[in-house]
Order: sequence, then structure tokens, then C-alpha cells
Amino acid sequence: MNDKPLPDRIALVTGAGRGIGAAIAKALATRGVHVVLTARSAGELERVEDEIFAAGGSATIAPLDLTETDSIARLAAAVGERWGKLDALILNAARLGTLAAVPAIDQRELAQVLTLNVSAQAALIAAFDGALRKAGAGRVIGLTTTVARQPRAYWGMYGASKAAFETLLSAYADEVENISKVRVALINPGATRTKMRARAYPGEDPQSVKPPEAVGERIAELLASDFPTKYFERIED
Repeated sequence: MNDKPLPDRIALVTGAGRGIGAAIAKALATRGVHVVLTARSAGELERVEDEIFAAGGSATIAPLDLTETDSIARLAAAVGERWGKLDALILNAARLGTLAAVPAIDQRELAQVLTLNVSAQAALIAAFDGALRKAGAGRVIGLTTTVARQPRAYWGMYGASKAAFETLLSAYADEVENISKVRVALINPGATRTKMRARAYPGEDPQSVKPPEAVGERIAELLASDFPTKYFERIED
């Protein structure tokens, strides 16, 4: 059995400093993928990079704030110059925002949430579309949430941003389906042990939900398989 089923592939994982993003990066690296890790914290990225190297994988860190002007364009230029392609774009980075009733939503915070969860994602797709097509079978995987499709009280800000994110990726999937081999998947990780979930459910026993490694393994398995464009999956709790 080949223990490196994804050799010579390049993947970019956003929000890779901890939680689900870090777990995805490590799962891909164990399968032979060279992983480009991005997040705001250089320290967190270095820790994940060290863990990947210790396990025999390879990675490159790119600390940056996805909401800063031109940061995504600079990253895309660097990836294109070094590798000339991108096999997988994993859109994991997101901001929860404050859980509040719709009339109480702070408009400045709403703008910040939409900037990262929607605008930055559109910028990432635009910046890496060419590199994904050059890969021959590029894959875009976006992490979503139940409240994007099932609105819930006090989750309006985050749910609305993720609903827009889903629409964005679904439209892109339709656009590339017949003109390239790029395929798009939306993955709902379900209840997972992360800092974001701890903020949303402060009284929950973290051991009662699955670890991020379960999500990382499933996404790595998905990338090693063929799937139809506009694929959706919810990972069971």
C-alpha cells in the first residue's frame, strides 16, 4: 500500500495555525502533499510546521492577514513563482463574530466578519483560479456550517456570512464545471473540538465532540478521491 498517495501536490490551507486548519494540513502532509500554511500568527504556523516536519512531511508557512489589501495577491504570486500550480485550495479561515440578536448586531463587526468570511474568500478564488486550472485537476474545498442552511436565533451574523460563502463557491463550481477539471466541495465539519466552538458553546464538555483530526482525515481522503463538482458533505458527529 502506498503510504504517500498524494505526492507532488501543492495545497494551500487557510486558518492553518490551529484547530481544523492545522489538522487538515497535517493530514495532507502525511499523504505526501506539500502544504502552504497561512494564518495571522507566525508562532502558531511554526508549531504546525514543526509537527509536519517531525512526521516526515513538508510545509511552507506564510503568515498574513487575509483581510489586508494585496496580501492574497502577494501570496498567489509567490506560490505561482515557486510551484507554478496549486492542486488544492482549502478555505478554512473564518471569523465567528459575536452571537447576538439581529437588531443588536454591531455593524462594524458585521463588516469585519463579511470581509473575512466572504470578500477574502472571493479574493482567494480569484487569485488562485489560474494556478488551480494549471494543476490539471484542481480542488477547492470550503468549510461551512449548519447555520448557513438552517438559520438559528443569535447566529444571524455568522450564518449569513457562511450562506454567502456557500453561494459564492456554488456559483464558482458551476462556472468551472464545463471548462476545466477544477472541482468544488463544501464540507460541514459538524460539532468539532475547536476554540471557535468553545466560544460559541462555553458550557459544553469539549470531550463530547469529535477532535479536529477527524475532519482533517476526511478531507485528506476526499482529496485522494474523485468527486463531482458542487459536492456537499456533512461529517458526522
